[in-house]
Amino acid sequence: MLDATVVNIALPAIGRDLGAGVTGLQWTLSGYTLALASLILLGGSLGDRLGRRRVFVWGTVWFAAASVLCGLAPSIEVLIAARLLQGVGAALLTPGSLALISASIKAEDRGAAIGLWSGLGGVASAVGPLLGGWLVDAVGWRSVFLINIPLAVVVVWVAAKHVPESRDPHAAGRLDVPGAVAVAAALGLLTYGLIESQFPAVLLGVVAVAVFVVIERRSHDPLVPPSLFASRVFLAANLVTFAVYAALGGVFFLLVLQLQFAVGYSPIAAGVATLPITALMLVLSARAGRIAGRIGPRIPMTVGPLLAALGLVLMLRIGPGSTYATDVLPAVVVFGLGLSALVAPLTGAVLGAVSTDRAGIASGVNNAVARTSQLLAVAALPALAGIAGSDYSAAEAFSDGFHTAMLMCAGLLVIGAAIAAVMIRGSAEDASDCPPHCDIGTPPVARRRSA
Repeated sequence: MLDATVVNIALPAIGRDLGAGVTGLQWTLSGYTLALASLILLGGSLGDRLGRRRVFVWGTVWFAAASVLCGLAPSIEVLIAARLLQGVGAALLTPGSLALISASIKAEDRGAAIGLWSGLGGVASAVGPLLGGWLVDAVGWRSVFLINIPLAVVVVWVAAKHVPESRDPHAAGRLDVPGAVAVAAALGLLTYGLIESQFPAVLLGVVAVAVFVVIERRSHDPLVPPSLFASRVFLAANLVTFAVYAALGGVFFLLVLQLQFAVGYSPIAAGVATLPITALMLVLSARAGRIAGRIGPRIPMTVGPLLAALGLVLMLRIGPGSTYATDVLPAVVVFGLGLSALVAPLTGAVLGAVSTDRAGIASGVNNAVARTSQLLAVAALPALAGIAGSDYSAAEAFSDGFHTAMLMCAGLLVIGAAIAAVMIRGSAEDASDCPPHCDIGTPPVARRRSA
């Protein structure tokens, strides 16, 4: 999570050093997200079968090794290839992290634990620009990848010493390799078509998505079990995830670029400018998880995206000549409040809609939805907003595109809020429409009310 946003702040320096334009910078982000989104479902299935801690550790080691390759890349092409490998490691470790929490924490503490997980993940994402800015200014852009090595050592040690192993006792049969190939082909074609403006590739990607759906419906051991979507909460939470995380992908990609290209901030100043998001998520996410455990996810999942959308509207004031106190700070504060209200309840809704032994696959599906939406947003938004070529060297041109993109992202957040308001009624009611196998994972307060 940290790496995903640390890289954002380094993009201008990478572009200058390796001679890359906007397309090269898009691929630097999208190559990683493409591999992650394509393989995260397979990573969740491997963890359920082989042991979630084991696969989590494998993924961490792989991620660290790929980070070394990123830090040594001599060209933008090599960097993109190394980022693809880095995404493979992330696909192994990401679903296991949340599944391990869900399988190891008592039911009454799970809401707060998920809130902490969401909050720290959000903090990692938000503190990335600050840490990245400092590293780029003090050491150089390559250090933003090499910083992963000591972090990975600590993670592996903690996992081996303190994290209990868990797996899905019902997981059996073969891995859904045809499904994994289909989803990788679909996302690869869509990403290539959107970034390179190749409409035939986009059409082929849509066809591959349809093929993936057919495979999953006919497979005996699908990557995405159709029965998961029998729960209205699970379906609604993933629709909200797709809309909201598409917006977040666009914002975190473009905001730090806007602050550097259009406003004239240094990398470290651009990172410091986003600190309020970090602070708010650190303080409020666990509380939001507890509140959602008591009142249900509908209200926070409706109010959170609307607040975040308001923050993006305020970002329309950010441009050449903007001041931090009057233009940047109000926008990032309101945006941070919206994220703090949303992220933990959304994650809790996903896991609360399934039984504990299906937490791995549920987490994998939700993470795949989030990464896919971010991938497609980063691929499509610059072209849709009119940002292309070397626009990052022209402050006014980039700023105009940034403002258009923020309006699009605000619209996505409003759509997410509307889905939550319409499809999620309340924890007690939602528990009643979940199939019997889902009730095990329903938040305790919902089960008490149902009884």
